[in-house]
Amino acid sequence: MKSLVQTIPPQILRRPDVQARTGLKRSHIYYLMNKKLFPESIPLGEHAVGWDAQEIDDWVEARRRLRLNRPKRGKK
Repeated sequence: MKSLVQTIPPQILRRPDVQARTGLKRSHIYYLMNKKLFPESIPLGEHAVGWDAQEIDDWVEARRRLRLNRPKRGKK
């Protein structure tokens, strides 16, 4: 019996799309990658890289959770 669940192939994002999803500039993306604080790029060719869309979405969601879990600043 065939499964009714279809697997969706991973989507690869190029840098402009990653910048649009994260709000980060190119240099900061590479800075965070060097610090191991951002998903690694995937080599696509000799002069091309991309990022796994799910990894980028997960990274953005993790930032969102950090914001929601940090103590609120306020008046004393």
